[in-house]
Amino acid sequence: MEVIMAKYGEIALKGLNRSNFEDLLVKNIKRRLKAVGDFEITRRQSTVYIKPLSENADIDEALKKVSRVFGIAAVQKSLVLPKDMDEIIKQGIPYLKDELEKAKSYKVEAKRSDKSFPLTSPQIQQALGDAITDAFPDLPVDVHEPDMTVLVEIRDKGAYVNARKIPAVGGMPVGSNGNGLVLLSGGIDSPVAAYMMAKRGLKVDAVHFQSPPYTSERALLKVESLCEKLTEYCGDIRFYCVPFTEIQEALRDNCDGDYFTVIMRRLMLKIANTLCDKGSYGALITGESVGQVASQTLAAINCTDRAAEYPVLRPLVGMDKKEIVEIARKIDTFETSILPYEDCCTVFTPKHPRTKPRVKDVIAEEEKFDFAPLIEKAINGITITDFKIGGERRVVEK
Repeated sequence: MEVIMAKYGEIALKGLNRSNFEDLLVKNIKRRLKAVGDFEITRRQSTVYIKPLSENADIDEALKKVSRVFGIAAVQKSLVLPKDMDEIIKQGIPYLKDELEKAKSYKVEAKRSDKSFPLTSPQIQQALGDAITDAFPDLPVDVHEPDMTVLVEIRDKGAYVNARKIPAVGGMPVGSNGNGLVLLSGGIDSPVAAYMMAKRGLKVDAVHFQSPPYTSERALLKVESLCEKLTEYCGDIRFYCVPFTEIQEALRDNCDGDYFTVIMRRLMLKIANTLCDKGSYGALITGESVGQVASQTLAAINCTDRAAEYPVLRPLVGMDKKEIVEIARKIDTFETSILPYEDCCTVFTPKHPRTKPRVKDVIAEEEKFDFAPLIEKAINGITITDFKIGGERRVVEK
């Protein structure tokens, strides 16, 4: 019988409340695997065991999906055998044949958590290593830098034999550390920020500011596509789309253009504050990185943060663009993010934005116009869509 073994990440370090994290992790795995067949999911010894229950269970697709569940550090397919050395050799070597034939070198590693097993870990390694060498005499042993490591784990329910451990995303189970709301622009950075905070255990939803006719329907479809891609890692996402045109036009017509971007960011945060109040979000999330653009200098960040009533988390704050792009490519959002459809942040962008704005000057400019009625109107005009794991999309009645 072949199963998936999913090894814990940071959860293994938790204390008395560890079971709460484990329960949430198993729940998240079950939801991800609904679309790929019937599986029995159990946990013990810092590992989640995923056993196919029917022929329709796609174990390879399940392996891929589980590797993207935050809280899992590594995954591997394993052959489950009786705790008998002869059976481990007899069935294990044929199971590993394809991998052994492709390998340039190998070593055997054994772990024996069941101390009643008659052989020690070194003895298991020696016995299986001798049998592999007999079967593959041209395959050299390399105990320091092997091309392939054959792992035998003697656990309470059986012996598990596998050859390739696949790194998973790590982190903490989504939902274990509260809820956050990401300002999702459609660029490269904000989807990566959402991914990074989901990795720290936040249940992440998204808010997007749309400014038709200055931004197109394709720009909105682009952001919705990013939400769909993020569900693969972040789980279900509630997507708030805010009509922002009138606010931007009022800002353009009534305030000094050099302050346009920083005031716009403040107004976005004021709308996001209300969503946090209504949706029980504990923090806002942005894709800002210090110094990347004029609105992301320390002075500008200070001015925008004064409008926030909740902590503003910036997981990319110390990263350069290359690092951010690497993560975007890994999570498959990069190609969508670079589609040439403008978002509202690029509308009415000043030629010479203030890079060192002072809070009192920004507030003075903002107070030239009463934005409160337009903010309330924008909030009342928000549309809400739920993006579900597996691609389902559902419009929510307000």
